[in-house]
Amino acid sequence: MRLSTTLTGLATTVAASLASFAASAQTAETPPDGIGGLPVVGHPVDGAIGFQPAATELARDIHWLDGLLLWIIVPIVLLVTLLLVWCILRYNEKRNPKPARFTHNSPLEITWTIVPILILVVIGSFSLPILFKQQEMPEADIRIKTTGYQWYWGYEYPDEGIAFDSIMLPREDLAENGYADSDYLLAVDNALVVPVGATVVMQVTAADVIHSWTIPAFGVKQDGVPGRLAELWFKAEREGIYFGQCSELCGINHAYMPITVKVVSPQVYADWLTRAKEEFSADAGPLPSERLVRLAQAE
Repeated sequence: MRLSTTLTGLATTVAASLASFAASAQTAETPPDGIGGLPVVGHPVDGAIGFQPAATELARDIHWLDGLLLWIIVPIVLLVTLLLVWCILRYNEKRNPKPARFTHNSPLEITWTIVPILILVVIGSFSLPILFKQQEMPEADIRIKTTGYQWYWGYEYPDEGIAFDSIMLPREDLAENGYADSDYLLAVDNALVVPVGATVVMQVTAADVIHSWTIPAFGVKQDGVPGRLAELWFKAEREGIYFGQCSELCGINHAYMPITVKVVSPQVYADWLTRAKEEFSADAGPLPSERLVRLAQAE
C-alpha cells in the first residue's frame, strides 16, 4: 500500500514536470505576438566583414554594385601604388642627382583626365539606376509609418488602424519573447510584421531629433527628420527575423534603439493583423507615461 502511494505520487510529480516543461516549451516556441519558429536571417556576426544575406532585390543590387566597384578600385590602387614605388626608387636623389626641369606633359595630362572620366561614367551607368530604383516608390501593398523617438520606434499601419511602440527587450525577457540571448540589444517587444513578397512603403519621420531607420539585409536606410516625411520601400523575399538599429546619433541611449522586422507568410500575417487590431487599436495606444515606464524597464 505504501509502495503504491509512493509510485502514484512519483507519477503525479513526473506528469506535472512534463506538463510544466511542455508549457514552457510552447511559450518559448510561441511568443506573445503569436509568431514563432522563424529563423534569424538578418543578424550581425562577430568578427565578420561582409554583408548580411540579401533578402530583397535592393540589397542584391547593392551587393553586386559593391563587387563591381571592388574590381575597379583594386587595379587603380595597385597601379597608383606601383607608380609611387617606382618614382621613389627611380627618381630619388641618389639615382637621379640632376632632376629634369620640364613642367608639363600634355599627352599624359590628357590621359589622366580622360581615363578617370570614363571610369566615373562606367560607375555612374550602373550605380545611378540602382539609386533611382531605391528612390522611386512603387505601388504599395502595405503602407507603414514609423516615427523615431528618444529612444524607441513607433509604428502605424494607417490602412488597418493599428499603432504600437517598439522598445528594446531587457535581457531577462528575451526567452519569453522567443529570442536567444545573443539577440540582446537587437530584439524588441513589438516587432514590425510584414508578409513575404509584399511591397512595403514606409514613411519615416521623427518626433524629437534626427533618427535613422535601417535594415541591412533589406538594403534600406532612411533618416527620420522632425517635421518631414521621407519614404523607403522594400519587398522581402524570405521569411525570417531581421534586425537593424538606429543609424543616426540621437542621444545618450542611441545604442539602445533597435529595430526588429518579422517577415511571415500571408496567412500568418493575416492572423497577426486580427490579433493586432484588438491589442494595438490606434484609438487605444499606450499613454506617454506608460511608454516611458516601459523604456526605463528596458534600460
